[in-house]
Amino acid sequence: MTIQAETTEPGGWSKRWARWRSYGLVENLFFVAAAAFSLMLAVVVLRKGVSRPADVLFLIAFYLVLAYLALPRFHRILTALYVPDYYIGRTRTGDGLLGDPVNLALLGDGVQIRQAMEDAGWVEADPVNLNSALRIIAGSVMRRSYPTAPVSPLFLFGRQQDMAFQQEVDGSPSKRHHVRFWRCPPGWLLPGGARVDWLAAGTFDRAVGLSLFTLQVTHKIEPNIDVERDHIVATLEHAVPQTKVNVLENFSTGYHTRNGGGDTLRTDGALPVIDLSAVPVHAEAPHEEQHQMLSDVGKRPVSLILAFLLILIGIGITFSEVAVDAFHDVAGQVAASGGTRTEVIVANVVALVVLTGLQVVLSTLVFKGFNWARVLLLAVTSVTLVTRLAGAIVRVPGSMDIVQMSVDVLIVYALTSLSARTWTHDRRTLRRELRRKRRDAKALGA
Repeated sequence: MTIQAETTEPGGWSKRWARWRSYGLVENLFFVAAAAFSLMLAVVVLRKGVSRPADVLFLIAFYLVLAYLALPRFHRILTALYVPDYYIGRTRTGDGLLGDPVNLALLGDGVQIRQAMEDAGWVEADPVNLNSALRIIAGSVMRRSYPTAPVSPLFLFGRQQDMAFQQEVDGSPSKRHHVRFWRCPPGWLLPGGARVDWLAAGTFDRAVGLSLFTLQVTHKIEPNIDVERDHIVATLEHAVPQTKVNVLENFSTGYHTRNGGGDTLRTDGALPVIDLSAVPVHAEAPHEEQHQMLSDVGKRPVSLILAFLLILIGIGITFSEVAVDAFHDVAGQVAASGGTRTEVIVANVVALVVLTGLQVVLSTLVFKGFNWARVLLLAVTSVTLVTRLAGAIVRVPGSMDIVQMSVDVLIVYALTSLSARTWTHDRRTLRRELRRKRRDAKALGA
């Protein structure tokens, strides 16, 4: 899509704005298309049916596609349309659903808050990665203690929590007190005009269950979140003498609602403001900047690394699949094309090499941070995926078909993820800034 815009000079802002808008529209279309692809894949997997015990794996695959791909992406699309993009006292999940309510505010810097929480018997949660995810799954199943188990990301001010603390209960990661903290933007004020440095959301995980909205495995929280709020305040007041608390009564109307996992919530609407600005910091405590859990600028997101690995896996599957088809079905292809056996085989091999070569080149450019290559790779993968899905829908697919389509769907999801989109956009901005600096330096040198 091309947006016409009046440009007063070559490369002017109007032209750049038009280019950005057209890119954004295409990216949004692919974001929505990924949800449709996952739903089509779920239908294909379900049509496979269960004719033998091994086919139970396809029912498991259907659940995984529905719960972890299709439903979260549809929620993300819908909530982007109707959930307000300003502070309403609620966090948001990665799927865009309304998450836990904000029920604490704090004064003080990050080092003081971290020091106070540790003195009060809280431990900082590990970051979410593959190792920590496997540990918390194993700990929940085997009831093995994991005091620093990660907490799922929730978003406020457009970013996930800056830090999170917890207290494990009965040596099981299924039950724990936990609280997430977000630094407020500079100059930001609470509704009503009060100034605070941090906001927090504290809840108690009571068990592991299924999310009502996405069917994912998740923690279920205690409905009365005021008990957890008061517990956090009490631990700080008991262990940190410098703690001062001012409660904003009826800060919000008391309400009953649900969080992003579908759990019932109850609160009276009071907001304790915890002043930790007088907390002394231990001499060996590192500076706050070393602890801020901000986005790693310039570091490739996991989604892009996953996409790159999936593309390599997909290429391997395609080579084995197409090679077998090319030699087994060559007689029919010869009759249809009128060529010789050798010509048909060569044509198949050439087409395969060209397609895989294009994928490798584009994925390498995406890995280096070129946004246009990511959009083009999405187009190539989507065309291939639509062809395969259409063929599978009109006939009963084989196991290899489903594996290949699943890989393609995961590639589209990884490339349309917000982390991949943000990183490639940031890299494009960085390259433009470097080019501008080089031009300025060259002009000064001339």
